[in-house]
Amino acid sequence: MPKETYVPSLFSLFRQYGYDGATLSKISEATGLGKASLYHHFPGGKDEMVQSVLGYAGEWVQTNVLALLAGDGSPEVRLQKMCDRIDELYAGGTQPCVLAILQSGTGRDLFHDSVKASVEQWIAAIAVVVVEAGIDPMVARQRAEDALIAIQGSLVVSQALDDPALFQRVMQALPQQLLAQSSI
Repeated sequence: MPKETYVPSLFSLFRQYGYDGATLSKISEATGLGKASLYHHFPGGKDEMVQSVLGYAGEWVQTNVLALLAGDGSPEVRLQKMCDRIDELYAGGTQPCVLAILQSGTGRDLFHDSVKASVEQWIAAIAVVVVEAGIDPMVARQRAEDALIAIQGSLVVSQALDDPALFQRVMQALPQQLLAQSSI
């Protein structure tokens, strides 16, 4: 099978354990591949696996977030579609963010630039939609940054308190907050 077959399993594994916690035995168990087969598919080892996971996540964001934000419909409709897809990705606030997990431990040094580029792209896309709604570009940029802070922060707090309703509340309110004519 091609290596792309194993990337969704790797995504789940690195999302749960991060770079440092994803041991070779866990990777083998998640993919069903032995050590030799893992290195056949991913000659660069765990770093290549994470790069594949980041590529997979990037494609998902491109299709399910950025394309929706750049698509048809009112700014509120496009932002709501983004929130709906993000809610699905994080299973209503019960699953962690692979980008956030990779920003801790050894993973930060190895993958920071890739994660930073993804976050910057997402912020920029949200800001464009907010500007289209008539909000000043500087304010739109700040609101887009605040949106990611709200998404990621509510995800962490929801998981810490075992209460996904906190994340869901943020996702429901976010489009209106981003487009409010007064400051947030």
